Amino acid sequence: MNLILLGAPGAGKGTQAEILCKKLGIPSISTGNILRAAIKDGTPTGLKAKSYMDAGQLVPDEVIIGIVDERLKQDDCAKGCILDGVPRTIAQAEAIEKAGIRIDAVIAIEISEEEILRRMSGRRVCEACGASYNLEAVPPKVEGICDSCGGKLIQRKDDTPETVRERLKVYHKETAPLVDFYAARGLLKRVEVADNKEATNAKILEALGLGK
Repeated sequence: MNLILLGAPGAGKGTQAEILCKKLGIPSISTGNILRAAIKDGTPTGLKAKSYMDAGQLVPDEVIIGIVDERLKQDDCAKGCILDGVPRTIAQAEAIEKAGIRIDAVIAIEISEEEILRRMSGRRVCEACGASYNLEAVPPKVEGICDSCGGKLIQRKDDTPETVRERLKVYHKETAPLVDFYAARGLLKRVEVADNKEATNAKILEALGLGK
């Protein structure tokens, strides 16, 4: 089962992908990771991507999709995979279709902007060891101090309300149109975020016809 998770920044796509990987026994394929691996391994598509990056240019969609296609042919993807970070645009979704990559279902994780702002502005990261916290969901034992190493907890610029609003604007312009794109193909399954990650995951499995 090849899956795509759609959702705004802060919707919990990464967390849900992690849970689904364990439950379904399929890998999560991050475009950033496979791009770096393809370049390191010197695959033909990886070398092509490197030539664009060395020239300071964006890697074209067809090259990115070529790298995804290479990765999907590996043994651990025999039962399927979860695509992480791709497609981000209609052009990438069309390139996936053109490459003949089969998509079985697209989960759109739905969440209000108010909830996203609340979630993301509550994120904190340890300056020293990188451990992450959330003031509501996973608070540190002592405010401002990392449980693991005693380091100082900071809010990353990415998680400030101003930056989150900017990221949401980009999402609505570039990625949100994919919801209609996949709905038109009968692949879209909408899932509203629940009170906790386990309940949201149960809704996703139900939408995929894999619930209890």
